[in-house]
Amino acid sequence: MQLAKILSIFLAIFLLFSCQHNHEHSEASQAENESSLKTVLTEHINAIGKRDLTTLRSTLSPHGEMQLILDQMEIIESVDSFMKFHEVWFADTSAWTMDSKILNTTVGKEMGFGVVESIYREPLRDGVPYFNRLIVSYDLKKINGDWKVIKDHATSAEKSTD
Repeated sequence: MQLAKILSIFLAIFLLFSCQHNHEHSEASQAENESSLKTVLTEHINAIGKRDLTTLRSTLSPHGEMQLILDQMEIIESVDSFMKFHEVWFADTSAWTMDSKILNTTVGKEMGFGVVESIYREPLRDGVPYFNRLIVSYDLKKINGDWKVIKDHATSAEKSTD
């Protein structure tokens, strides 16, 4: 009887420390997950600003899963279509710039999203400076252990032509 009581106490202590370790590991994993999502999202938005197709492609799903949703356009489906859209845009030799910053992120185990503010500028459009402040939401999915962008939904919040 005494042995059973001692074993129960040891088991309770073991479980207590085991749960604490798992909780600490879980918190560390969540922080690492958040950090890696923000890293990929930063690479993605920087690649757009630099017109870097190679880096942009590396942030996308290797399985072709992608949606691009823009104002007054039909949804662009697939990584290939997304890349073709950006190839045409990046080939534009005008001096446009795009500066972006991450406003917030939410990260789960396999899915996450980020909200980004992007400022698109052209030095001259129809003889005057042009800007478009966009709010962009990105969905990311963990694929083979890596975060990949699978959806880009941008909407204009303010334009110089408004």
